[in-house]
Amino acid sequence: MLKDITLGQFFPGSSPIHRLDPRVKLVLVVLLVVLIFSAKNIFAFSFLVLGVISLVLLSQISVRVVLKAIRPILILMLFTAIINLFWTKGEGDPILALGFIKVWREGLVNALFMVLRIVSLVTGTSILLTYTTSPIALTDALERLLKPLKVIKVPVHEFAMMMTIALRFIPTLLEETDKIINAQKARGASLDKGSLIDKVKAFVPILIPLFISAFRRADELACAMECRCYRGDDGRTRMKVLKMGGIDYLSIAVFLIFAAVLFFLNTMPTSISVR
Repeated sequence: MLKDITLGQFFPGSSPIHRLDPRVKLVLVVLLVVLIFSAKNIFAFSFLVLGVISLVLLSQISVRVVLKAIRPILILMLFTAIINLFWTKGEGDPILALGFIKVWREGLVNALFMVLRIVSLVTGTSILLTYTTSPIALTDALERLLKPLKVIKVPVHEFAMMMTIALRFIPTLLEETDKIINAQKARGASLDKGSLIDKVKAFVPILIPLFISAFRRADELACAMECRCYRGDDGRTRMKVLKMGGIDYLSIAVFLIFAAVLFFLNTMPTSISVR
């Protein structure tokens, strides 16, 4: 069901990951993405997966929640694995040959590593950002990091607010979609029968009320912000000022050590590596 999708949700807590400065989390997320795509062999990937598992344990987020985050991308993972499995040609004889279908060892390794990359990417970014960071803190962090762009007249605050509101409303829209689907099914609508064209046509009565609901929520949010005298970044104060503490500097040091070890493992000779 759509309500099982956890993208954009925030789970309050007091774990070490929750207590990190959101600016540190954003920087670490960018560096983590770089590390994920820089892993080249089995040693680096094993160390990377171990690091992601450590993030999950430190965040104290339920494993069930993490699995829900991976579930929506299973089709993407399967498609990526198939592409790498059958389109990667290696040296020597293939390990499987069925007519024109041939599978090389290199293709199998690339498919496995690509799936690990996607899982690590989704899990790591979700743990460091949306699951453990409130939308308000995320907005402040984006605004502070992008503050130098104000020199060239970039509306940094509006951009950060827009991105955060969009991320925050993903779970709300998914919940609204689930309610509309259940309401249409209660009225006798058949959404999972017939040909592909029939299924697409059956979703038209769902999209129309969904768009109406989304526009209504956007209008209500705009009215609420105006009633609270919201005027963007002009004269705006903050109840909680972002300050880095000892745990933030410690996390940066640990991450740099993690990155150094991973790059070292990339240099180790092995017969199992990705192209």
